[in-house]
Amino acid sequence: MSPARSPRRIPALPFLVAIVLSLPARTAGPSLYVSNEVDNTVAVISPQTNSVVATIVVGRRPRGLAASPDRRTVYVALGQDDALGVIDVASGKMTRTLPAGRDPELVVVSPDGKTAYVSNEEVAHASAIDVATGKIVFSTAVGVEPEGIAVTPDGKKVYVTAETSNSVSVLDAKTGRLLRTIHVGENPRTIAFTPGGRRAWVSAEAGGNVTIIDVASDSVLEQFPIRDGKTKPVRIAFTADERWAYLTEGAAGTVSVVDMATHRVVDSIAVGRRPWGIALAADGNRLYTADGRSNTVSVIDTATRKVLTAIPVGERPNDLLYLP
Repeated sequence: MSPARSPRRIPALPFLVAIVLSLPARTAGPSLYVSNEVDNTVAVISPQTNSVVATIVVGRRPRGLAASPDRRTVYVALGQDDALGVIDVASGKMTRTLPAGRDPELVVVSPDGKTAYVSNEEVAHASAIDVATGKIVFSTAVGVEPEGIAVTPDGKKVYVTAETSNSVSVLDAKTGRLLRTIHVGENPRTIAFTPGGRRAWVSAEAGGNVTIIDVASDSVLEQFPIRDGKTKPVRIAFTADERWAYLTEGAAGTVSVVDMATHRVVDSIAVGRRPWGIALAADGNRLYTADGRSNTVSVIDTATRKVLTAIPVGERPNDLLYLP
């Protein structure tokens, strides 16, 4: 469950228009975007220098981040504005907002880039937004306290986790029609498709486990524990070769390394306090975690499985997005 929603207030004048507080967001080489939930900002990190190169003021309570397929646009879910912020990568500015239904938490973009899907935590819905027109295409009732959301690589189905219902809702990506409800572990947080797109992994924070779903049949194949089941697994990242999975563990302040062939935890990496968001560099050499209670992003060498540095960011970093 996310922190309690604070009363809605009209933002002060300087916050009505997004501004960039430092250098332009898009620099040569890759970029790492970080949503700072309390600061109402998105920080941009250069992985080459491991430093913040820009801070973009956005709307209230930014959490989930997603990029358009052409990597020219970053979308950020603004929970207390009931909107998606639209960031132009080239200029490093938030250029507009799109209505996204009540309390959007996480966001994902369709493979063709035309539709953004959000989990609406407070009202137990999932919504689809046409990013060209800004119109809400559908808003479908799902389980209680939806959080994780993902679209299949073929763009045909949307999966939505529900923390309180302990379930995954499978929706038709075009119509929003509920196709199936899949029961998973207790307090599911994230759903992530393996690089090949054949399997979906669902992390269960309270259950301390991962459920694997067959995407073709929408059926559960397996459920396995993460260590002792008490580390609270949250977000997931996979290596491109499907050898390793990395899971942030908020309660333990660690990242578990899972062998994807055996589904066994082979290592654990200590990071900052309450790691939440996770991102893997395109070459797989660096792993990043958003350490929500440390206000840092940890940089991990995946070969040695050691933290190289912790980059100070804004208050309560939540999600991460790596753009090659």
